[in-house]
Amino acid sequence: MRHIISILLENEPGALSKIVGVFSQRNFNIETLNVAHTEDITLSRLTLTTNGEVRVIEQIIKQLNKLVDVVQILDLTEVSHIARELMLIKVKAFTNEMRAEIKRITEIFRANIVDVTTKDFIIQITGDEEKLDAFIRAIVGISEVVRTGVSGITRVLSKEK
Repeated sequence: MRHIISILLENEPGALSKIVGVFSQRNFNIETLNVAHTEDITLSRLTLTTNGEVRVIEQIIKQLNKLVDVVQILDLTEVSHIARELMLIKVKAFTNEMRAEIKRITEIFRANIVDVTTKDFIIQITGDEEKLDAFIRAIVGISEVVRTGVSGITRVLSKEK
């Protein structure tokens, strides 16, 4: 099962290395990893995705909680959440027909063309993994793809009165 794990940690040198080390020791692969400071520059939010049985992920989370740098951990897959990924994709666009087709597909997927040269378009698209994968399958002339990995946040559920 795929898990999206959100970790709030102290923004200190070596903190990321310790977290990655816990996964490495358990011989677990981190599929995506995204980290940046939060609204509080002393804290960073690390979001990673991995695959594994719930029991094993729970053990990894327990080990991560023992690390001094870790402030909070949440497996987002267990709560209501929003998860998105950003992708930049460079596509060849030599002819007017290719350019028109790329623009059409870009509009369908609600992506944005962020740079244009005489030979290439660079397109920015955000969404879940399935949307980004579908865009890659639909577009022709791909020369380069860069993905950020998943970013996720819990949803606030309002109580009905």
